[in-house]
Amino acid sequence: MKNKILIVDDAEMNRDLLCEILKEEYDIVEAENGKQALEIMEKEAENISAILLDIVMPVMDGFQVLDGLKELNVLDKVPVLVISEETSIQNEKKCFECGVSDFIGRPFNATLVKKRVQNMVNHYVYKNHLEEKVEEQTIVLRKANQTLKQQAERLAKRNQEIIDMLGTIVEYRSLESGEHIQRVKDYTRIMAETFGEKYPEYGLTKEQIETIVAASALHDLGKIAIPDSILLKPGKLTKDEFEYMKSHTLRGCEILDSMKGEWNPKEKAVSYEIIRSHHERYDGKGYPDGLKGDEIPISAQIVSVADVYDALVNERCYKSAYSTDEAFHMIINGECGVFSPKLMEAFRIVRKQFETYANMK
Repeated sequence: MKNKILIVDDAEMNRDLLCEILKEEYDIVEAENGKQALEIMEKEAENISAILLDIVMPVMDGFQVLDGLKELNVLDKVPVLVISEETSIQNEKKCFECGVSDFIGRPFNATLVKKRVQNMVNHYVYKNHLEEKVEEQTIVLRKANQTLKQQAERLAKRNQEIIDMLGTIVEYRSLESGEHIQRVKDYTRIMAETFGEKYPEYGLTKEQIETIVAASALHDLGKIAIPDSILLKPGKLTKDEFEYMKSHTLRGCEILDSMKGEWNPKEKAVSYEIIRSHHERYDGKGYPDGLKGDEIPISAQIVSVADVYDALVNERCYKSAYSTDEAFHMIINGECGVFSPKLMEAFRIVRKQFETYANMK
């Protein structure tokens, strides 16, 4: 099947000459003016492989036709070759700016006409084929990306379910309120969002904050490995008992390391930071590693404040609940260990939010 060429020229003689030159290789459609040419293109643009266009015509000149072709959105798909005698550089520049692909000079040279038309038709056939392939691959990649996104969402949901389940087990073991984990997560979110906004140099993105919030549920995972006689003791722990209790940070990391399966590496890394380091303190007097300052992962620092605050304002087997005002000043004054000055500045900002949330229970 031959490719189809549209010849647009008000001079019948020119159309006849071009038809004679091209008729063996192409099916020819003729238009004697610009208006007729646009009507043809509206109906069968998909079937036209090239347009040979005269510029100087009555009814509608070549530049008006080019404007019309642009509105029909066909210039990217169909090459336009302008039929012309010698033209000025200014006119040629204007033609190219309007979307013209090439020129065919008059008087016509059959060999040059055939070659120029063939080159443009082949170029656009190849170009259109590539664009179709790119579009096909784009659709395939878009679908694959959507599938991966759905798989990632399912994995994230499964991970969160596992995290929450483990956190709930810890709560049951330590006889804490079943809402403790959710409260710590909520306090963590409030602190992380405020801290990240106030101190952008820490680079806490929305995604990182979500990861910290999710991982905060595992902060006391290691308490699963602490005996009831220590974990549930109503009075003050002995020195040896307290040392054993402190080991829950390392035991939690061991439990996390032993868990195989489809863990998101970033989530697992942040969970590890929080489990191991949420009892570290800014002055280096925390445990288990005695980290100082920003050696302590910011994820663990944030969760530590959330955990301490919730522990203070709620009753435990070994103590009564403090008021929100008492809890605030105990943390600010370093009675629960020294926290980062920047973290404490953020804590001052969220004080009312913490108090409102604590009083909702």
